[in-house]
Formats: sequence, C-alpha cells, structure tokens
Amino acid sequence: MRTYYSVALSAVLLVLLAVLVPLGALSAWVDLEIDDTDRYVAAVAPLAGDSDVRDTVADLITDNAMKQVDVGPLQSTVRDFLHQAVRSFTTTDAFQAAWTAANRTAHETVTAALDGSSGESVTIDLAPVTEKVKKNLVDNGVPFADHIPVQHTDIQLVSADRADQLRQTFQWLRAASVWPAVGTLVLALLVVATAWVRGGPSRGLCAVAVTGAGFALGALLLRGLLALARNRVLNEVPASDKAAAAAVYDALTASLRTTVWIVLGVGVAAAVCATAARYRRRRTA
Repeated sequence: MRTYYSVALSAVLLVLLAVLVPLGALSAWVDLEIDDTDRYVAAVAPLAGDSDVRDTVADLITDNAMKQVDVGPLQSTVRDFLHQAVRSFTTTDAFQAAWTAANRTAHETVTAALDGSSGESVTIDLAPVTEKVKKNLVDNGVPFADHIPVQHTDIQLVSADRADQLRQTFQWLRAASVWPAVGTLVLALLVVATAWVRGGPSRGLCAVAVTGAGFALGALLLRGLLALARNRVLNEVPASDKAAAAAVYDALTASLRTTVWIVLGVGVAAAVCATAARYRRRRTA
C-alpha cells in the first residue's frame, strides 16, 4: 500500500511540475521582458541587422512611395532604384538608431494592444523609420525620395483575432508576475526536503529524481507551446510581414528558449544523478 501511495504521489508531483514550470517561465518572461521597455528594446534592437527585417522595411517604404509616383513605363525601374536606395540605408547606423527608437515607441503600443479592447492587432509602426529614411535620401539627392509619405506603416506581429485570444492570458500572466516561478522552486525544495527528513536518503533521492523529471518534462512542454504559438501567430500574419514577424517573435522568445534548455539540462542531470546514487546505495546495502 505504501508503495502504491508513493507511486501515486510521484505521478501527481510529476504532472504538477510539468504544468507549473512553463506557467512560471511564461509569467516571469512577461513581467521581466515583455513588460519592461528597456529589456524589450534590447531584445529587438539587434533585428536592425536582420536581412528579413531590412527587406520588409524596404518593401513597405518603397511600396508606399510608389503609390505617390506615376512615371508610366518606367514605374518598375524607378521602384527598383528607390528600393535599392532604401535597402542601402537600412545598413547604416542611422537606421539602427531609428529602428531602436521606433521599437521603444512601439513597446507602448504593443502592451496597450494586449491590454486593450478587442479588434486591435499588435503592430510595429515604421513611421519614425520612414521619416529618417526620407530625410537621408532627400539629403543625398535620391530622385523621388521626397514622395515617400511619412505615415503609419505597420509590420503586423499578431492579427486582431489572435490578439483577442491572447489578451486574457497575457493579463493573467502579467498579474501573476514572477510568483508562479518562485512557487514552483519552493514546492520542489519542500518536497525534496520533506522526503529526505521523513524517509531518509533513499526517499530523498527518489524525490530529487521525480522533481528533476518533472522540471525536464515541463521544459519540453514549454518548448512545444512556443513552437505551436509561433506557427499559429505567423499563419495569420500577411505574407509580406511574415519573415519580419518571425524574426521579431524569435528575438522576443529567445530568453524563453534559453530557459527551456537550462531547465531541461538541470532537470535531466538531477534525475539521472539521483537515480544513479539511489541505485548505488541499494547495491552497497
């Protein structure tokens, strides 16, 4: 009977940790990165050097400019020339500064959209970038650069429908803050300590092994959730924005993917070492 209860409690602990680990990681991520402007900007600032982001920015700015230009049979030639000029600007330090400034402003928009009412998509407004591009090209005498309109030109990150589905979850995770992660660690330590005190080293090592397996399982579940969310979000983003949206998504979730591998490694190591130590104790006994 005691063995039955031990197995049942181990199964409950395994499932509980598998649920709490991704929950704790996500709530801490929202609190420490998505809700923090400086960390958000630091995560997406390097994307100014990403080829997909540069191509998307150049395409959007050029397409809007060409709506204001009509040169007949030379339309395609002018578009290619202007696109090349804009794309060249995206390799400069000025573009890096403009991209960082745009994302600092966009952070307020992103969090407001996730906090706001239904029907709002999550986007990055390229107007500050467009303004810098236009000024640079006009100063360098690039033909038709003065026709580039400085207006709201967005890279869509999350569609309105998908944002509606994410809002309640986002608000709950924000309210939870880092406490689910703290609670998960406290629970794991209490379980191991209790098992060690009441059942001795053998049961303590068993608790360590089950706890490690629970952390590893939770890490794998989190990795699966990230992959599933990525596919669903990108499937609803316009084809023209997909590559840039993917780059932004990957940049923002990089810390979560790192967390997955750290927790997985620690969990597997704990489970394997505890199991080996318990087996060695039995052989010695």
